[in-house]
Amino acid sequence: MKATGLLLRTPVGLRRPRSPLHVDRIFSREGSGCQECGARNAQGPSKSNFQDIRNTVGNIPMEWYQDFPHIGYDLEGRKIYKPLRSKDELDLFLEKMENPDYWRTVQDGRTGADLRLSDEEVALVQRLQKGHFGDVRFDPYEPAVDFFTHEVMLHPVTNRPADKRSFIPSLVEKEKVSKLVHAIKMGWIKPRKPKDETPAYYDLWAHEDPNSILGRHKMHVPAPKMKLPGHEESYNPPPEYLLSEEERLAWEQQEPAERRLSLVPQQHRSLRAVPAFPRFIHERFERCLDLYLCPRQRRMRVNVDPEDLIPKLPKPRDLQPFPTTQALVYRGHTSLVRCLSISPSGQWLVSGSDDGSVRFWEVSTARCVRTLPVGGVVKSLAWNPNPSICLVAIAVEQSVLLVNPCLGDKLLYGATDQVLASFVPPEEERLQPVQWVTASAEEQSRGVRLLVQHAKAVKQLTWHGKGDYFASVVADNGSMQVLIHQSSKRWSQSPFRRGKGLVQCVLFHPVRPYFFVATQRYVRVYNLLKQELTKKLMSNCKWVSSMAIHPGGDNIICGSYDSKLAWFDLDLSTRPYQMLRHHKRALRSVAFHKRYPLFASASDDGTVIVCHGMVYNDLLQNPLLVPVKVLKGHAPTLDLGVLDVLFHPTQPWVFSSGADGTIRLYT
Repeated sequence: MKATGLLLRTPVGLRRPRSPLHVDRIFSREGSGCQECGARNAQGPSKSNFQDIRNTVGNIPMEWYQDFPHIGYDLEGRKIYKPLRSKDELDLFLEKMENPDYWRTVQDGRTGADLRLSDEEVALVQRLQKGHFGDVRFDPYEPAVDFFTHEVMLHPVTNRPADKRSFIPSLVEKEKVSKLVHAIKMGWIKPRKPKDETPAYYDLWAHEDPNSILGRHKMHVPAPKMKLPGHEESYNPPPEYLLSEEERLAWEQQEPAERRLSLVPQQHRSLRAVPAFPRFIHERFERCLDLYLCPRQRRMRVNVDPEDLIPKLPKPRDLQPFPTTQALVYRGHTSLVRCLSISPSGQWLVSGSDDGSVRFWEVSTARCVRTLPVGGVVKSLAWNPNPSICLVAIAVEQSVLLVNPCLGDKLLYGATDQVLASFVPPEEERLQPVQWVTASAEEQSRGVRLLVQHAKAVKQLTWHGKGDYFASVVADNGSMQVLIHQSSKRWSQSPFRRGKGLVQCVLFHPVRPYFFVATQRYVRVYNLLKQELTKKLMSNCKWVSSMAIHPGGDNIICGSYDSKLAWFDLDLSTRPYQMLRHHKRALRSVAFHKRYPLFASASDDGTVIVCHGMVYNDLLQNPLLVPVKVLKGHAPTLDLGVLDVLFHPTQPWVFSSGADGTIRLYT
């Protein structure tokens, strides 16, 4: 019976070899085979004890019979059925434990039957595993028989006459030689150059020579050169290079990195008297470390004229008019002046100070025409932008005072009092976050008409463009930080249900029903009609201190405490169009001019910087921002400089109030 591809099983307790051993050997044995196979293949009693179930499928992969119940065909063409194998893992384990011949039992790959190897076959397998010859009687070390001996024989082995072609030159070789000769003549094949046996030396400073090997290397980074020795390293230095005892002691006490000289200059009478340098090996080692560990990176240099990188800005004299010189100084406050506001006509100026007073000034003469004591620090004030109403809102601690200054036209401020007196209270009293109180007779004589009492201190006020509504910011961390008031109906409301951070300042849009709320890091734009958030601007500042809006309404600027000024184009992006870093300290106030393309910023460094900010009607053209003038004059006091800045409504003038208690006009 033929059996190929036999798999040797390993007995329990012995180590199984790493790969299964395939023995390609024919095992013929009488009486071998499975009883079931013999029962299937035998159609009658056999004449001999040997039953031939040899598989005749030939040399084909036996995997082709995996899905069939038979495994091949015998000599008579009958199917050789696979033996029934219904043993599970437990049965196989028990057989492994109980059958002493389990380790020498293999499976015939062609018939599927189990065969027991004899002792000679096991010995053959073990010899093959060890890499020995299969035949025991074969001697690999027997002496070789030398058929062609080294002795010259008298007669040749063969006496066959030579061929004719051995006397005639080869035509094929002639054609090959002619091709090689033609290639050498044409220069296609060049003779080998003799090797140059001279040793090659490489120069460390070869980048200076463009014809050298390292100089031609594109990405070669040359090693840094050592500093050339000076007079202090001479064997006979000048007397001024020699150190005194005090200088020598100071040199020894210093750290090696802080010493101006790496060695102490010494004087010798001749070059023969100079001893060996004691730190020579250490210095060479440091030099090797510098060459080995020094991080060298090749930077691609672009040949660009530095002047081309600077943006082409117009000259300041082409952008006039703008304020350039200090014209007037308004003196009278005894403490720092926090806030400024100007009347719509530009004739009167009002200022609030920490000395507990509000002063009204005539702009053209710097004369204080009226002083109103309010009994507290004035954090913010705002003149009503409506030219038909003469009213000033003043934030003092937890109250907002609506004051009629009674300046200018009598008909104007008389009509203002009539508008305020015509208020009729509603029949049902509504619940409000603030309390509207009519001023007493004494306060009426001073000009105070109404008091809006808040729960906490008020830190900022701003009017709507039409003059009926104004907003206040309260120093609180909840949802009642921003309140909007209507002066004609004496009605207040909180527009926000919950707080979105600490509010710094608020603004009304000059044209559209938009409301700007600046927190410490963001500026949120709300639509008051739709009552929804329209945009959220990211200032990239730490933190926002002030805010101003362009008269056109499409651009705003924000000042911050980290000395940045951010210009936002609302139609372009939610990130700043440009960041200006002209100031050295925190920005306290920013302002736009209503008619001229000017904006200004005030800082704690005591300066006011006026910039030209042209916004074009063409939406494809970006705004032009050019700083034109730095205005100085305020003296920083208590680490505070200029606290507020304000433009004149009609003229290219700018007002500034500082911590030194003065107000300055620049024209």
